[in-house]
Amino acid sequence: MLLKDKLKNTKIILASASPRRHNLFREMGLDFEVQIRDTIESYPDDLRAEQIPLYLCRKKADAFVSEELKNTILITADTIVWLDSEVLSKPVTSSDAEITLGKLSGKKHEVITAVCIKSENKLNTFYSSTDVYFKDLSLDEIKYYIEFYKPFDKAGAYGIQEWIGYTGIYRIEGSYFNVMGLPTQKLYEELLKF
Repeated sequence: MLLKDKLKNTKIILASASPRRHNLFREMGLDFEVQIRDTIESYPDDLRAEQIPLYLCRKKADAFVSEELKNTILITADTIVWLDSEVLSKPVTSSDAEITLGKLSGKKHEVITAVCIKSENKLNTFYSSTDVYFKDLSLDEIKYYIEFYKPFDKAGAYGIQEWIGYTGIYRIEGSYFNVMGLPTQKLYEELLKF
């Protein structure tokens, strides 16, 4: 059975402001509406790697009470970039982005996206991890990318689907779409089972 047939009588809420996630949902053939609740994206200091986005996507889902989800499936997600036991956050300034991309230059890092699927009486969380390998980036390349692509809404200060992905990433291991912010194939399978 196709997922769109299984869910044809179910309302789907995507609780994400990310235009990339919106586009990936559309490309998956899912009808959905966007609802966002203000959630402070903080987490306990002792969490590591996948524990962080798992905690945050659950926190985003908890902003919706079960009674709101009658005949509805809610989907929340959170993506982090993990390098050398550290989360590389979304940059606020050009200087932040330059520092972050400098850290990624010439190294492998992990992009981890966690997803929470919630209905009136069920909840499922899962995550996907992708290893991304950057070549050595020159300062000119970093400055050019920041100036023209302004990656301030992106974990790790880059979008794989943009110029820097075409020119600076030479290998990935895992889901490409996970690096964009949603492990689409895994989400599709989890929704089929939900």
